[in-house]
Amino acid sequence: MYIRRSPRPRRPRTAAASLLATAALLVSACSSGSTTTSAGGAADAALAALPQSTPSALAPYYEQKLSWRSCGVPGFQCATMKAPLDYAKPGAGDVRLAVARKKATGKGRPLGSLLVNPGGPGGSAIGYLEQYAGVGYPAEVRARYDMVAVDPRGVARSEPVECLSGRRMDAFTQTDTTPDDRKETDELVDAYKNFAEGCGAHSADLLRHVSTVEAARDMDILRAVLGDRKLTYVGASYGTFLGATYAGLFPERVGRLVLDGAMDPSLSARRMNLDQTAGFETAFQSFAKDCVRQPDCPLGTRGTTPAQVGDNLSAFFKKLDAHPIPTGDAAGRKLGEALATTGVIAAMYDEGSWGQLREALTSAMKENDGAGLLVLSDSYYERDAEGRYSNLMFANAAVNCLDLPPAFSSPDQVEKALPAFEKASPVFGEGLAWASLNCAYWPVRATGEPHRIEAKGAAPIVVVGTTRDPATPYRWAQSLSRQLSSARLLTYVGDGHTAYGRGSDCIDSAIDTYLLDGTPPPQGKRCS
Repeated sequence: MYIRRSPRPRRPRTAAASLLATAALLVSACSSGSTTTSAGGAADAALAALPQSTPSALAPYYEQKLSWRSCGVPGFQCATMKAPLDYAKPGAGDVRLAVARKKATGKGRPLGSLLVNPGGPGGSAIGYLEQYAGVGYPAEVRARYDMVAVDPRGVARSEPVECLSGRRMDAFTQTDTTPDDRKETDELVDAYKNFAEGCGAHSADLLRHVSTVEAARDMDILRAVLGDRKLTYVGASYGTFLGATYAGLFPERVGRLVLDGAMDPSLSARRMNLDQTAGFETAFQSFAKDCVRQPDCPLGTRGTTPAQVGDNLSAFFKKLDAHPIPTGDAAGRKLGEALATTGVIAAMYDEGSWGQLREALTSAMKENDGAGLLVLSDSYYERDAEGRYSNLMFANAAVNCLDLPPAFSSPDQVEKALPAFEKASPVFGEGLAWASLNCAYWPVRATGEPHRIEAKGAAPIVVVGTTRDPATPYRWAQSLSRQLSSARLLTYVGDGHTAYGRGSDCIDSAIDTYLLDGTPPPQGKRCS
C-alpha cells in the first residue's frame, strides 16, 4: 500500500513532512462515507468512547514523570515514556515510547502542548518535529505552545518494528508488481510472504500491539504526563486517523484538533485501496496537463491529451519491465518498472516535485539514465545512500495489517478486481491492485474493523481536505466531517497532499486562528 504522509514542505512554515511512501498495503476512501458493502464493505458500528475515569491499573502510567534530557538538536529535549504493551493486561509488560519537545519560545499566555504527527503510518513524528515543526510552524504558534511529538509504538525511536535487511529490502522494492504470468505472480507472492515472515521473526510480540487504537491511548497518557487537561493536536494524512481515533475514544478530552488530509475510518481496505488508486490518477491528470505546457515534457507536447500522456508513460513502464536501465547506483540496482512507478508516484504528492519528475523522466526516456527516478523512489522508501532503510515501511505494514482485514486474500481475488482498479487508474491501477495483496500473508490477524467515528460531545474539530489530493482523496475529508459530531470542514481547492503550511494564506490563517484562540473556521469554508 502507499502510505499517507504529508510531503516535503515547500516553504519553512509547514505542517508537511518528508516525501515518502511504501508498497505495503495501499489505502483509500469512499465517495460518500456510506455503509455500502459493494467494494469490501464498511461497518455500521461507531467507535465507542472509553470510560472517563482512568482505570486503577493504568494509574502508574498516567502518573509517571518524564525525565527530560538534551536530544543533541539545539533547543530540543527528549524523554522516554512507558505505556502498557497490552492495554488488556497492563501489568504484563511495557513498551517504551520516545518523546521530544521544543519549549514555547515567546511571551504571552502559554497554551500548553501541541502534539504533531506527520502520518504514515510509520512516519517519525520526532524526526518531523526536529526537521520542520519545531522551527517551521508560525512564530505565533511556537511562542504559545510547547511543540511535542511521540513516535508511535513500533515506529522509529519507539521500539521499532524490524523486518528485512537493506539488501533484502532492495530486492523487495524491485519485485515486479504487474505480473505477466503465473511464475511472476508466484514471485510476487513469495516476496510478500518473505516480508511478512521477516517481520514476524524480528518483532513477533510487538506486531500484535501496534494498532491505531493503542497508539491513540498512548497519546492520552502523554497528554496527562505533560500536564494538559485536553489534547491539542495537528495530524496530517494517517495522522488524521490517529487523531480522529483519539477523539472517538476520549471525546471529553478533545481540545483543538486539526486533521489535515483526512482519512475515512468507515472503509474497508479494498475500498480504500481502490479510491486511493483513483486519487493518484486525479493527481496524474493534473501533472499531465501541466507537463505538456512545459518545453521539457518528455511525455508529450502542447495539444497532447492527459490520456495520451498516460499511454506514453504506460508504454515506458512496459519497456522498463522488459529491459531495466542503468542508474549508476553503487549497489548495482537498475531502474525497472517497480522502482520507476514508485518514483513517479512519489512526485504526485506535491506539485512542487513536478519539475524534478519531468527531468527524471527525460533522463530515463531519452538518455537511458534512471538515476533521477531512482532518487525519487529512494526518498519514498526512506533509503539512504549507504543502502540503509528506515523502519517506515515495516511499521506501515504492521499498523495497516493490524487495523483492517486484508484487501485481498489471494491472487485470484486481485485478478478479479483488476478491471475496477484499471478503470480507476489506467496508469497505476494494475500495480496498485497487486500492491494491495501483502496483508494476506501477515503473521498476525487483524484486530480492527471499518467503523465510523462520531466523538459525540467533543469540542469543534477542524477537518481539512484538498480537492485533488492523491493519497487521501477529498471524499475522505467530506465523509469524516459528516461522521464527527463537531467537525468543521475546511477545503483547499488545489493539488498536492495536505494543505496546512503549503502555500495558501487562507488555509494557514484559518488554522492558526483556531490554534491560537480556539475559533474554528465556519463550516464549509473553501480556500485556494
